[in-house]
Amino acid sequence: MESVELVYEELGKDNLVPLIILHGFFASSRNWRKIAEKLSASFHVYVLDMRNHGLSPHHVLMDYPSMTADVLRFMDAHALSAAHIMGHSMGGKIAMWLALNHPERTNKLLVVDIAPKSYTHSFDNTIRALIELPLDAIHNRKQAEAMLAERIPELDYRQFLLQNLALDKGAYKWRVDLDVFFQMAPNIAAFPATHHLIANRGDTLFIAGADSAYVTQDDTSTLFPNAIFKTIAKAGHWLHVQQPEVFTEVVENFLQSES
Repeated sequence: MESVELVYEELGKDNLVPLIILHGFFASSRNWRKIAEKLSASFHVYVLDMRNHGLSPHHVLMDYPSMTADVLRFMDAHALSAAHIMGHSMGGKIAMWLALNHPERTNKLLVVDIAPKSYTHSFDNTIRALIELPLDAIHNRKQAEAMLAERIPELDYRQFLLQNLALDKGAYKWRVDLDVFFQMAPNIAAFPATHHLIANRGDTLFIAGADSAYVTQDDTSTLFPNAIFKTIAKAGHWLHVQQPEVFTEVVENFLQSES
């Protein structure tokens, strides 16, 4: 399987226990910088840009086995025989696929508001709205946000997506390849077949937003029978943004607890 060399941010002292953070679809390492800064007091934190995201290379294939191969390549390049792995949404699925297929490379596993299952929702309307945004007519980000309002009514989600809009030599362009995103989005909503895999009985924490419907404890028990399930109040799918202090405390308590 062809892997790519991922761009990353690194925080914390070299002698601390390594923690790898994997972001979600349309996100990047930048979305996790504040959380990573807090956690870097206790851990050597690596925040990766997944393929086709942030500053990492683009590739026509984007699925969980290929993105897991990228993480393993990163770990090998940094001499990380194992590390704590935390992933949100798409990144949580990468983290789970890594833990299920390479449990020896995972110390503690943290999965943020996602389940090891395929979802029925589609990203088509969102991606089409971005593709059809007339970039040559946009003079500022506020204007782009207003143009997307009818098709993407949630303000926070619009602002999140528009972090992928970059100004280059006076003109706006997308950092991400939207055509690849459109083609590969079904892979992101899905989860690979697991019937041939052995359940992971390692230390695992699922963290869910109380206002999110992405994951329940029943979704996790077959593949991760020993997992702890925590819910954060007054938070939805982006719980690390909506409740950063509570989220960080939950993460630190789990990582620093005795196995």
